[in-house]
Amino acid sequence: MRDRMVLPVLTDATGLNHFRTLALYNGAMPAPILTTKLFVPPPRQRIVARPRLIERLDEGFSSGRKLTLVSAPAGFGKSALLSEWNEHIRLTAAQADKNKNRKVKDIPQIVWLALDQADNDLVRFLSYLIAALQRIAPNIGAGALAALQSPQPPPTEALLVALLNEIAAIPHRFVLVLDDYHVIEAKPIDDALAFLLENMPPQMHLVIATREDPDLALARLRARGQLVELRAADLRFTRTEAADFFNRVMGLDLSANDIAALETRTEGWIAGLQLAALAIQGHLAQDAHERRDVAGFIKAFAGSHRFVLDYLVGEVLERRPEEERRFLLQTSVLDRLCGPLCDAVTEQENGRETLETFEHNNLFVVPLDDQRRWYRYHHLFAEVLQARLMEKQPDQVRQLHQRAGAWYERNGLASDAIHHALAATDFERAADLIELQVRPMYYSGMEATWAGWVKQLPDEIVRVRPLLNVYYAMSLLPGDAAESGRRLSQAEYLLNLPAQALEQSQAQVTKASVANQKELQSVPGIIAIARAYCAGILGDESGIAKQARQALDVLPETDHWWRGAAAALLGIAYWNSGDLEAAHQTMTDAVRSLHLGGGLVFSISAKYLLADIRLAQGHLHDAKRICDQALELVAEQDEPAPQGTADLHVVLSEVYLEQNEPDLARQHLETYKELGPYAALVEPRHRWCCAMARLQEASGEPERALELLDEAERQYVGGPVLQIQPIPELRARVWLRQGRLNDALEWARGRTLAVSGEPGYAREFEYLTLVRILIAQSGNEQRKQSLDTAKAFLARLLQAAQDKTLLKSRIEIHILNALANHAQGNLPAAFASLESALTLAEAEGYVRIFTGEGPAMAELLRKLQTRETTQTVHGYIHRLLSAFDPSLSRARSSDSSALIEPLSERELAVLVLLRTELSGPEMARELFVSLNTLRTHIKNIYNKLDVNNRRAAVRRAEELGLL
Repeated sequence: MRDRMVLPVLTDATGLNHFRTLALYNGAMPAPILTTKLFVPPPRQRIVARPRLIERLDEGFSSGRKLTLVSAPAGFGKSALLSEWNEHIRLTAAQADKNKNRKVKDIPQIVWLALDQADNDLVRFLSYLIAALQRIAPNIGAGALAALQSPQPPPTEALLVALLNEIAAIPHRFVLVLDDYHVIEAKPIDDALAFLLENMPPQMHLVIATREDPDLALARLRARGQLVELRAADLRFTRTEAADFFNRVMGLDLSANDIAALETRTEGWIAGLQLAALAIQGHLAQDAHERRDVAGFIKAFAGSHRFVLDYLVGEVLERRPEEERRFLLQTSVLDRLCGPLCDAVTEQENGRETLETFEHNNLFVVPLDDQRRWYRYHHLFAEVLQARLMEKQPDQVRQLHQRAGAWYERNGLASDAIHHALAATDFERAADLIELQVRPMYYSGMEATWAGWVKQLPDEIVRVRPLLNVYYAMSLLPGDAAESGRRLSQAEYLLNLPAQALEQSQAQVTKASVANQKELQSVPGIIAIARAYCAGILGDESGIAKQARQALDVLPETDHWWRGAAAALLGIAYWNSGDLEAAHQTMTDAVRSLHLGGGLVFSISAKYLLADIRLAQGHLHDAKRICDQALELVAEQDEPAPQGTADLHVVLSEVYLEQNEPDLARQHLETYKELGPYAALVEPRHRWCCAMARLQEASGEPERALELLDEAERQYVGGPVLQIQPIPELRARVWLRQGRLNDALEWARGRTLAVSGEPGYAREFEYLTLVRILIAQSGNEQRKQSLDTAKAFLARLLQAAQDKTLLKSRIEIHILNALANHAQGNLPAAFASLESALTLAEAEGYVRIFTGEGPAMAELLRKLQTRETTQTVHGYIHRLLSAFDPSLSRARSSDSSALIEPLSERELAVLVLLRTELSGPEMARELFVSLNTLRTHIKNIYNKLDVNNRRAAVRRAEELGLL
């Protein structure tokens, strides 16, 4: 098994053992997952019980509603309430389990995701969402994670559909909590969550805790009775709860009048009450012998929440020891707190002890993990601390961020290091770090986050750095080609500056960074690749080839990943121009380079293109071999199938259908669906519909085939790869085989065959479709003239196909020429063309290319069968005529009706392999299923055929006409 690159496990001594990584199979540095974001905040040791709210939360889940919205301003205890609910559920489940209560399975498990500003990246958000779900179902979404971090992620909706299907398979009920959703501002995330809500399985319940209502269809959910809402009015402490908080939790002996006054002043606002309690504690601690006037102190409260907060924080801070005040202010720049990090920022050595003291004293710190190594400040408390820091010590802020960034950088946490470098306005350092992260971020599918960092840099910093310009230009494609072009031109300008001028322009990249210098060497090649991609969008084939060649000329020999990308683009250019042999050779080089670059996901995608090229050339066995080898490579990995794997099954389905193995073709198309959108490329997603349409037509369902072609048209997204078999032409061929000549003629109106001139490969499929229409047209003189035009053009197409060694094209052209001559009554010429087609096609096992031409071809084959031919051709004709003979399928249907229970399509596919010499493991690999699944299918076959061994099963199947 190939080794996977992962981040090192950090030791407990650093306080960073909460980090884990998502291992990717492309060999790139994976994006780290901060597991403290997934911990349910542990309940405080002393809390105010809130059974009325717990009951509301229970009711929202048990009633089967989709969403519970906990929406209130900061400081209303939203997270604390949900933490208490989690503890209530945990204790309920433990008690039910202890009492052997069978209803324990109905008690939900809560999974948690605490959001922050960085989660506005859709890839990051979905990655964390899946990581949260994996805490209850470890393997869920593994394929989605791989797809998200692939170079060509599937559409979000398709990915969510597959994820929802996996969620639907979870056997027990659960709750997903999204905490602090108000930080999300990205519409794609709102849209993804809306789709998730609309289609959520019944065992899942969503809870959103937020300061402001999310951009979701809340009115519709409310009208449907699918929404439970807890708002500020619900969350406020009642007078009874306030009394419990002050006197039991905070240890104050306040009178009922004092509590009522505080509750009235703060309107039950929990953060205000907590601050009031801390202020009163400090007030009382000033002089232990002389009790101060607590009532008078309470009466001083007035104004808004912000006023009360500012006032009380001032009171609290003023009464903390000097070293604690300094610690609070200095560490307020941190989103998360741990002992070693705080020590680095404060340049002290008591960080962990201080945090534990703050938690014990209820000083607005929230633990983030079970071990209480990581904390955060209450959000509003942190805001006030930061404001006070800016007011009292503004000159320290930059240095504090720099210390934090340096600590994160030393500990290998680049994203946090970049965040603090940007906050410190240390833009040169931030730019260096951003440059160092470019390839890991792109490999991990996080280019949007990377581009977001670049946008925060002043343009004068970006403008003088070639690496930032070129990768930022790549991130703009295909949406903003104009700005991308300007950035590429700026990068080219910088690269062409003399070294002295480059240094004077302050574009010198950090010399200490070997990785950065190595990446800089690839910039000229990446520029050329970006320009090649732009040319592909515009349909400029010569531009693709020119820029791809330039990239290969200038890229370092060791940069296998970018060299593979350049070679793939060049192969596509050759393919589009009709030079398929050059495309084959170049794409082979691309596969080799991408494999050396450590990218299975990329090399699998290139292997798909390579197999498709061989299929287009007509080499069926080669196409199948490439797909089989690629699937074997995938099977060796203990990972979900990478992107491109599903598309290999589409190629295999087309091979098997052409070789008249419709059951195997259908099986591979079903496998494509089973693998889901994670394993499929985006651009050729219409291809499955086209392949299934061919299969449906071959099965006698032309109307269903036309429906599938309509769906293919809706799914078509285009790209640099030429559409060799356009959907309108495929539809016209179905009409012809249905006898709907008028519909076909309507499509052909305005299209002409230029008998003179060079017939281009890009229009070959269209030309051959027009030839079929000419052959099908009726009328004596008109028919004769049409056939003469068709034959003249076929001669030119044949010459072009021979020059470019296009086997499939040559076979098809010979077939059409034979049919045209047959229609004219010129049997010798028809036989000659047909025999040429048979000679070329026999070795590859072509069947459908002949049978798809219908009765006219069957008649011509029967006539040729009576003439003297080679033994090979004669036997081949017999095979083809057997495929034409409908009595075989009728016999199969009649005989198989003797079975009590018919074999399924999958069992028929297994039955075909039982007749071969393949072993069990070999059959499992051929079918792309596990050995246990194969054994289950074989057992079912034996039972249905009433046999007990492989040989007897084959014999019985032959008797029933199943083979």
